[in-house]
Amino acid sequence: MSRSLNKVMLIGNLGKDPEVRSTSGGNRVASFSMATGRSWTGANGEKQEKTEWHKCVVWNSKFSTLADIVERYLKKGDRVYVEGSIEYRQYQDKDNQTRYVTEINVRDLVMLSGRDGSRSYAQGEEEPAYSPGARAAERTGKAKSSPEAESDFDSFPSSSEDENDDLPF
Repeated sequence: MSRSLNKVMLIGNLGKDPEVRSTSGGNRVASFSMATGRSWTGANGEKQEKTEWHKCVVWNSKFSTLADIVERYLKKGDRVYVEGSIEYRQYQDKDNQTRYVTEINVRDLVMLSGRDGSRSYAQGEEEPAYSPGARAAERTGKAKSSPEAESDFDSFPSSSEDENDDLPF
């Protein structure tokens, strides 16, 4: 038996707020566009840039609330790491034209931007007790204070806010 692999790993920024809907079976699905980019110096010495757009789809399942997490915590401009598989499908539009779609079926997600640091969620995992939502509740006084909450690193400058770093991504 031959083996195969369909795995996609992307780091990029959301192009707009995620759209969340429910299927007729009651399952929730979130979708968002994600931009990845690269830059290089061309043969003539000019700086070149290219941006690729990816359509990402995140499903809730009996093992995961990943679509709910996307709805709650992600917004336009957020930097995320997604891991999943690439899927191609086709459908007939309202004018009976065949349309082709390439999507990333997201299984794992790590939020890379924001003051609250990065958070990782994978299919089959529950949302951790310490989440960006919990941090917001702590700041507004709507949650009990804990020793972990007092060891806050908000006073340190965030390296993710520095746009002029030398990282390739």
